[in-house]
Amino acid sequence: MQFSEKRNLTRWIIIMASFVIVILILWNTYSFFQIFKNDERVKMEVWAESLKTLLNADPLQDDVELPRQVISNNKTIPIILTEKNVIINTANIDESIIKEKAKLADFLEKLKKQNDPIVIRIGPEQVQYLYYGNSSLLNKLKYYPIALLLIIFLFGALVYNFYRSTKMATQNKLWAGMAKETAHQIGTPLSSLIGWLEIMKADNVDETTIAEIEKDVNRLQTITDRFSKIGSEPILERLNIIAETEQSFDYLKSRFSKQVEFSFNAPKRPIMVSVNPALHSWTVENLVKNAIDAMKGKGKISVVIENENNLVKILVSDTGKGIPKNQFKRIFEPGFTTKKRGWGLGLSLTKRIVEEYHKGKIKVLHSEIGKGTTIQISFKKG
Repeated sequence: MQFSEKRNLTRWIIIMASFVIVILILWNTYSFFQIFKNDERVKMEVWAESLKTLLNADPLQDDVELPRQVISNNKTIPIILTEKNVIINTANIDESIIKEKAKLADFLEKLKKQNDPIVIRIGPEQVQYLYYGNSSLLNKLKYYPIALLLIIFLFGALVYNFYRSTKMATQNKLWAGMAKETAHQIGTPLSSLIGWLEIMKADNVDETTIAEIEKDVNRLQTITDRFSKIGSEPILERLNIIAETEQSFDYLKSRFSKQVEFSFNAPKRPIMVSVNPALHSWTVENLVKNAIDAMKGKGKISVVIENENNLVKILVSDTGKGIPKNQFKRIFEPGFTTKKRGWGLGLSLTKRIVEEYHKGKIKVLHSEIGKGTTIQISFKKG
């Protein structure tokens, strides 16, 4: 408990520190932006003063070299000079804008919004207005915080993904360990049951009773085999998927209430697929049991096998309560369940068996609230 609280406190400290860093970066960038903006304002005021000096100077007597250099040195800041609302000069503006009056007028309005004009009083009755925009450097600086925030966001997403992957890997190891330990624990009493079964055979106990007990013992052996395979690479065999699916289906059919109507449809010819029989049987049972739970033990369940080109599809349909569309993918997540006493492991385990061990695909093909659901499994042939 204390470890969990410390870990949560550490997370909040990291989040708050990141938040403070982002605020400092944004504030610092804004400060730089204002400094550069003020600096460009000073440059434009010097430029305006140089223009005024140049226009009022006597070319024969006054030295105008410095004002000319100041005016010609502006290579980055766009300028529009007006007099009596008429544009008389431009600088650092694209030729395509200058050639069209409408575009130039729109560009002038844009400059008016960016900065206040500088008034140049040439004479008692002659006044010019200098409109200028932000330089390319200033525009780049304006978008710098966005780029920086994007980098921080991507870095955060990377850290989150790494943390989530690590957490899932730890959970998988935990479940695999629990599964193997369960198989080990079942193994001891199972060996004893097999011994007692042999004693019952020697004592000539009723064959029907022995046969039924033998089925359940074999069932326990199958369950033990399934749990022992979790967390390790299973051995795949090239088997007839129809026979393997039907065998598991028939076992369940004989052990559920007559209120559940079962149907099985498949091609007559065998379809060979590389599967692990124990794990495939588990997949079928999970889907069928989940369907029966969705119907509350009463309704119709059908399993249909379709042969399509290089794929074989197994469709498990029920007449249960259905699944909302926004939960089509969530039902396969570990821990997700709609049952009051469910652990949310059945379908997530099924997905792992199908997609990780057999390289197949599983999805909710379609579902309608109050009418039922069809889940589809796809395997490659061969």
